[in-house]
Amino acid sequence: MRIACDYATRFGRPRIDALRRPDTFDLREQASSDISGGDHREWHARQLATGCHRSGWCLVLVAGIRRKGKSMRVFVTGATGALGRYLVPSLVGAGHEVTASTRTPGKTGTLRAAGAVPVVVDGRDREAVIAAVRTAAPEVIVHEMTALTGMRNLRNPDKLFASTNELRVLGTDNLLAAAAAAGTRRVVAQSYAGGGPDERPGPPKTEDEPSRWRSVRSAMAGPAAIAHVEKAVPEQAPEGLVLRYGGFYGPGTGNFLLEAVRKRQVPVIGGGTGVWSFIEITDAAAATVAAIGRGGPGIYNVVDDHPAPVAEWLPYLAEVVGAKPPLRLPAWLGRMLAGEFLVVQMTSSRGYSNEKAKKELGWEPRYASWREGFGAWVSG
Repeated sequence: MRIACDYATRFGRPRIDALRRPDTFDLREQASSDISGGDHREWHARQLATGCHRSGWCLVLVAGIRRKGKSMRVFVTGATGALGRYLVPSLVGAGHEVTASTRTPGKTGTLRAAGAVPVVVDGRDREAVIAAVRTAAPEVIVHEMTALTGMRNLRNPDKLFASTNELRVLGTDNLLAAAAAAGTRRVVAQSYAGGGPDERPGPPKTEDEPSRWRSVRSAMAGPAAIAHVEKAVPEQAPEGLVLRYGGFYGPGTGNFLLEAVRKRQVPVIGGGTGVWSFIEITDAAAATVAAIGRGGPGIYNVVDDHPAPVAEWLPYLAEVVGAKPPLRLPAWLGRMLAGEFLVVQMTSSRGYSNEKAKKELGWEPRYASWREGFGAWVSG
């Protein structure tokens, strides 16, 4: 769900009466400080002035529109990441009371401006996580902790994703322990449904199929970490949901890919037969908001309606950004230049089906196809 971009001009600024002035607390110091949250109506006016609401990418997805049903206390980890920056204002706008965590003290102002109570805590610090969650006493925990930066070289994925893998194992365990300590029944956690080295070809995967990837020496820890999230959360939380997100794109995320495609640094390898699933970033946030109050325990594929082979989506993206068509390399040469992991991503990935998520979460992606989404992403 999103507010139409002309909402503010047609109906006036969205009502922000659900927002309040939160305090900030830092669990590392076990201290509270009374910090004014400022006038949220003034904040929205600034967004109008700077183009947020006037562009196609509105930061406030559902501001001022209260969710049907009760307001809930929600604890969001990874709140300043690619998804969190859209998820937090969406939850606040839907009427929920949001506590949002970050590891970086300098980012608390952004969370406060979005209407959340910021908390500084490292997801790997078990005692600090438990203390933060018990203080917030949430009814729902949303686990979005990752460390996805510097995504330019996939030759050694285990090295590149080492911090994210640690957060998916240790961070998940810490949050589940915190949920138990605080009496929080519902936990919603992030998983992955993008391009992967699947064991065998076949139709798009449903939630009944585990993410079985073929063994790649440089990428052993990542699949194990993902499998841990998908097993632990539904088993240990009374209402544990895992959202497998497709490859993110959209405002504020994936710009490294656009840059690389413009420079013809992303070739089609081995015929590009691997099928990938994507999800636009605000569509991912909307699905996560839906999962706060809908859907039974289990796994959900949060992807768009059209999985597509690399040979189809990559040349289209190059066309949209105004670049020359991507280079084409045989698998053996791609393996020498880019490594085994990228080769198998581009040749054996199957993609995912979103039928369960649409039915049980009551969610529909605004961008049903990456074709629509890529165009809006680049033009936006």
